[in-house]
Amino acid sequence: MRPKELFSSPKFIVDGASRLDICQGKLADCWVLSAIASLANHPELLKKVVPLNQSFQDGYNGRFFFRFWQYGQWEEVRIDDLLPTLNNKLIYLSSPEKHEFWSSLLEKAYAKLKGGYRALELGHPHEAMVDMTGGVTEVFSLPLVSKDLPELLRSLLAKGALINCANGKTAASPQGELEKKNEMGIMYRHAYSLTAVEKVKTTDGFKDLVRILNPWGHTEWEGAWSDYDGNEWTKVSAEEQKRLGRVRQEDGEFWMSVSDFHLNFDTMEVCHLTEAQSAPGSDVSPWKCVMHHGAWMPNITAGGPPGSIPDFFWQNPQFLLVLSEVDRNSQNGCSFIVALMQKYQRRRGINFLFCGFYSVELFYLPASVSEGSAEDLRRGFLFCTSYSTRREVVLRTSLPPGRYIIIPSTSEPNQQGEFLLRVLTEPGSHATSKINKGSILIKQRKKKNFLRFLSPKTKTGPQPEKAQQPGEARRSPQVLVLDGNWETADKKEAGEAWKVFNIQTEQLCNKIFPTLIKKVFSRLVLAGSERYLSLEHCKSLVVLMDSQGKAKLNWSDFQLLWDKIRKWTDIFLVYDTNKTHHLEYKEVEPALKAAGIMVNGLVMQLVGLRYTESDLTISYPGFLFLLMKMESMIHKFQVHDVMGLGTITISYTQWLYMTLYS
Repeated sequence: MRPKELFSSPKFIVDGASRLDICQGKLADCWVLSAIASLANHPELLKKVVPLNQSFQDGYNGRFFFRFWQYGQWEEVRIDDLLPTLNNKLIYLSSPEKHEFWSSLLEKAYAKLKGGYRALELGHPHEAMVDMTGGVTEVFSLPLVSKDLPELLRSLLAKGALINCANGKTAASPQGELEKKNEMGIMYRHAYSLTAVEKVKTTDGFKDLVRILNPWGHTEWEGAWSDYDGNEWTKVSAEEQKRLGRVRQEDGEFWMSVSDFHLNFDTMEVCHLTEAQSAPGSDVSPWKCVMHHGAWMPNITAGGPPGSIPDFFWQNPQFLLVLSEVDRNSQNGCSFIVALMQKYQRRRGINFLFCGFYSVELFYLPASVSEGSAEDLRRGFLFCTSYSTRREVVLRTSLPPGRYIIIPSTSEPNQQGEFLLRVLTEPGSHATSKINKGSILIKQRKKKNFLRFLSPKTKTGPQPEKAQQPGEARRSPQVLVLDGNWETADKKEAGEAWKVFNIQTEQLCNKIFPTLIKKVFSRLVLAGSERYLSLEHCKSLVVLMDSQGKAKLNWSDFQLLWDKIRKWTDIFLVYDTNKTHHLEYKEVEPALKAAGIMVNGLVMQLVGLRYTESDLTISYPGFLFLLMKMESMIHKFQVHDVMGLGTITISYTQWLYMTLYS
């Protein structure tokens, strides 16, 4: 039934949204309701999920919309206001104010996001909190919390964290019976919200209390500090009780001592908020967050765990973490959180890497090392989360200032999946994804001087090339192929045959440019590579160097092309360490870097998919083509980015020209 069929004047929100507006119905989705209750304590967060300008009066059309965070962005979910009822009463979530419906409609929207009401049964609060805040969640086992619990809770709440807790174990039943009460009124396997921690002044001194909310809206705590029979309240002044907001009614909210909290709850789920989620002018100090979308791609970026045989761990994406400023309440530690989330697995009907759990490894990178080896990082190994099938794994710790490498991996090589990596740091520290495959784990090699061309007289090379003297006129290519013979040539000697290459006429393209280039390749130190040179390579080399837009190369265009080929050949020889006339995938990025082209992990994935052979290597002609393509694209972007802002605006026609003529 629709709210207007249940009440003559239904309201979307009555006197503001509150954590007390939530009463669980006949659906075991307390994990969702607990998250909603925590959200209601933060009006700025709630407005992000629940747009407040909706009503059953002005502009009412039976539709409402809500927003949920999904893998780095907010998605809008639209629903109608038909709600499940029985005997004119709501079956699922309702509000104590019977004519208030924001919480019921929010539950329906979340059910639509997840696939239906039944999909909400028996979940974890931290998953709902992530979907409703965009925060990073962490799960604590309370019996294992060794540090001062009240101080931990205060520090978490001071950063705006949302906290939920549950009791799932007893001596008689390791799991506890679902939503049955223990002797003190706490329900087993039921999600509660922890909304405050206070140091309360009593006649016996100060006591640490926590405020807990049961989203069911009833079943109170029956131990010390109980709302009804807690004699401890007689030792607290009326003013102090008013400050705490203590009320004697069965509303599901109660206070209890920290020691009783520790005894009656065994799990605490914390949702850490970042700058993006905090309200302007808020007194909380949230984390600073860097977010990166990445993927494990078989044979390219899915290297598997460290120590596997064969060891392809270096293929995994890599991220640099720089810790700069020590925490205010620490002598030498910098706190940070690393969160790795799998993307879209449920949407695709796939388990969370069922055969391949995933993990985060953390390594120390010495300040003296700019590009380390696998051995360097093994000595610097610090942390590794357990491989897990959860949607998100989280590593939270504190380390001295320094540089560290974060490497997300799966438990088996060559498993495919997308991920979202988030790194939360204190202000002053930061993380970047500029460290990519190969640039950390591949040991830096010393460059050697290679001559790109055989001597035209001896053909025995390689020999050192004579350096160009200052002020000397720019030389024409040293070696050209004319009629199959080696000879030096300048523009005059080359004649008209070298003056123009026209790919509009297939005969010229096939018989002049490809033939000459292949003959050159066949006489170089990379002889044999010419068989990988295709007609498409030749066409692209011409159009990418064409300065006039006529599908022709004049002499100056060819000079530029030849200089690039010579320079890039030298780079190819440096990084072709096994002398196969192919670059292995791990050698490509350092080679691009040597050519002055910096790329991120996503671009390298595309290179692996588009420009490699079947064995994930790049041939010499393919390497030249890749560099020419990338340099041309970068140049075209820079031409349009006249202000140097890093963004450009181009027309539809310009876009087609740039992409088709390449």
